[in-house]
Formats: sequence, structure tokens, C-alpha cells
Amino acid sequence: MKTPTVRVLYIDDEDNNLQAFKASFRRHYEIYTAISAAEGLKILQNVTIHVIIADQKMPNITGVEFFKSITETFPDPIRIILTGYTDIEALADAINHGDVYRYITKPWNDLELHNSIKNAYDAYKAKVDLRNKIAELEKTNDELNRFIYSISHELRAPLVSVIGIVGLVKMEGLFNSSGEYWSLIETCSNKLDYYIQKTLQYYKNNKTVADKSPVDFNKLISDLIDVYSYTDKDTNFTVNIDQQVEFNGDLFRIEVILGNLISNAIKYQKVTELNKKVNIDVEVSNEFAQISITDNGMGILNEHLEKIFTQFFKSKVHHGSGLGLFIVKEALNKIEGRISVSSDIDHGTTFKITIPNAK
Repeated sequence: MKTPTVRVLYIDDEDNNLQAFKASFRRHYEIYTAISAAEGLKILQNVTIHVIIADQKMPNITGVEFFKSITETFPDPIRIILTGYTDIEALADAINHGDVYRYITKPWNDLELHNSIKNAYDAYKAKVDLRNKIAELEKTNDELNRFIYSISHELRAPLVSVIGIVGLVKMEGLFNSSGEYWSLIETCSNKLDYYIQKTLQYYKNNKTVADKSPVDFNKLISDLIDVYSYTDKDTNFTVNIDQQVEFNGDLFRIEVILGNLISNAIKYQKVTELNKKVNIDVEVSNEFAQISITDNGMGILNEHLEKIFTQFFKSKVHHGSGLGLFIVKEALNKIEGRISVSSDIDHGTTFKITIPNAK
């Protein structure tokens, strides 16, 4: 196996040191030397350097100051400071601000410096390999997400057709003509459609850049109640909206957030409850929209309250996808919003949301 070529740049204002370094290490490494920081910078701009060794005490600029100056433009090369005096403050500065790998005193020991360069190159290779693997992983993850989005989108079209056919069967009075078969088809279709919609929401929330547009909470909440209340017509909504100022925000994500919470408030009502209620209160100011959604449904166990925003978390009582509240939290993070929850297993749940007014 061929030994990799390790390129080392040594910067020192004393030519004798440069010559001695080159004589000692030219058989082991591809050596570049510079008599000043400016000359070293020119080499960096033209050659891919793996390890940089700089003398700390140079005219006009110290080694640490030079390393600070190239932190953003040349982040990959591993840095070693070489100095003829011990200075604790310089050492601390080198480690804290110059991203320095090692601190070696002059005159150097050839074996010590040789081992330091080898270890520095290993660190360089590990850094670059990790970045390449992360880039490859991000690419693979992006391709997988796009594949899932594409499949979900394609699946939903025939599924909506099936749901439409069930609707026609109901209109023609044939829904109960085949025992429970049509009811099973409807239940399974709606559940599958729910999962597909959550998958699409998750993908869009990750990919869509935050938008800013006017939000009319009266219209938005009215539309969302119409969309989701079909699953349980017995749930009564009380809506109080105080919006006397213009509110701007990411309409898509706000719709996703409120849609998931309103859907859950309906879905997790008690079957035996005769007076199913959902209260929605919105107060809009120049700074924030404060939203409260309260139901008298099943409630959430105290030990589950910290977990409900976790991806795929499912309690024994709430048999959802484990995605809805996770998507709510992720969407709020994208728009710098906050959410809190309080719940009583006997009396229901309240979600409180704060969304900044993006002026």
C-alpha cells in the first residue's frame, strides 16, 4: 500500500531553522517553507497543506495570530506552534483561539516533532474523512426523503379515489349493504391517508424555507375546524379570537401546527363523553400570537408529558402515528415559536403556543 504524501508547511523568520527542518524531514514529508506569514499564506492559497508549523515569535505577527487569521479560510490543516520560550498565556491563547493541535519548544527533538507531524496528519485525515462521510450521509438522507415524499405523494392520489368511492357508496345508501366491509375500507383508508399526510408534512417542514405572509386567524381556524371536524360531528368548538393588529408569519407551518393540535383535540375525545368540547383562544399583539387549545378529552399521563413531542412516541391510550406532535414541535422550532402542555387524565389537555409576529 502506497504511503500517503503528507504536505507540511513550516513558517519561521529564521532561515537557518527552515533549512534545518527541511534537511531533517524532507525524506518523510513534502516540505514547504516560508520566511514570513505573508509568504506562508501564498503557499496555502496554491497548495493543499495538511500540517502547518509556525514559529510563535515572528516580526509583525505571532504564530497564534497567524493561525487565528486563517481559521475560516483554511480550517482543515492541523496547526503546531513552535517556540523557543515557554509562555503559559501564549499556550492558552494558542489552544483557545488558534485551534492549535500541539505546542513544541525549540530546539525541537526530531523524533518528538516527527511523531507530532504523523499524529497531526492522522487528525487531519480523520477530520476530512468525517466531513466526507457526513456529506455522503446528508446526500443519502436527502435522496431517501425525496423518495419517501415521491412515493407518499403518488400513493395519496389512488387513496383519495378510494375515499371518494366510499363517499359515493354512502350517498347511494349502500354503505351498510355488505356488512362491515365498507366501514372497514373507510377506516383503513382514512388511517392510511392520515399517515401519508403526516409524512408529507414532515418532509415539507424540513425542506421549506420559512415564509412570511399575513395570517388571518379567524379564517384559518374556521377552515381547519371544517377540515377536521368531519371525523366527529359531536365535538363542540368555542372560538375566541382577538386579532386587532396585522400578524405576519409562516402560514404553511402555522397551519400544520394548529391543524395537528385541532385534529388531536377531536381524535382523543372520550367515547363516553356526552358534551365533547374544544376551546380555542387566540390573542394577537404586535410581538406575538398567543394561542390556547383546550379539550375535555382523555388527557395525558404525567409521565408521558415530556415524551409526547418525541418522534414515533405512542402511549398505550393514544394510538396515533407518533408523528403529529413531533411535527408540531419541529415546525415551531423553524419559526422560533414555543409550546407548553398541561393535562389531567380526567379533565383533558391544554396546549399553549407562542408564535412571534414576523414584521
